[in-house]
Amino acid sequence: MGKLLSLLCKWTKELPRVLCAYRTTMGKFLSLLCNGAETLISVEVGEPTLRYFQENEEANNETMLANLEFLDERRALAHIRMAAENHRTERYYNRRANLRYFKVGDLVLRKVTQNTQKLNAGKLRPIWEGFYRVETVTGKGSYELENQDGENLPSN
Repeated sequence: MGKLLSLLCKWTKELPRVLCAYRTTMGKFLSLLCNGAETLISVEVGEPTLRYFQENEEANNETMLANLEFLDERRALAHIRMAAENHRTERYYNRRANLRYFKVGDLVLRKVTQNTQKLNAGKLRPIWEGFYRVETVTGKGSYELENQDGENLPSN
């Protein structure tokens, strides 16, 4: 118990000196430190780095010209990688997609989107609406629909 008390006394005697040294060396106010504000220690670099000393303008220009020569090749390789990634993504999607094709005259449901939903429908709004009849096939998976009254629906 005596050692702990003596350490505590030494700590309380040294604290003002430590805070004063911290305040004068870092340029911060004592009140900021005491009030719990976060402070950042600034790092000042007086010496330039080794990389700065070894910089050579001629070598830098040569390197930049070499990079410019290979720029078209790099673009072509990036384009090939991007096309390959798109092809892999398409294959992954098509493997799991369950495509259905409809004929003219089939009855279908249409998914309710943000554009087609009623105002203030809320969370429990229906996901599908319909029944609609397929009037014409306009493309691969694309159809023109009409409602049961025979009115054509605007295409999205």
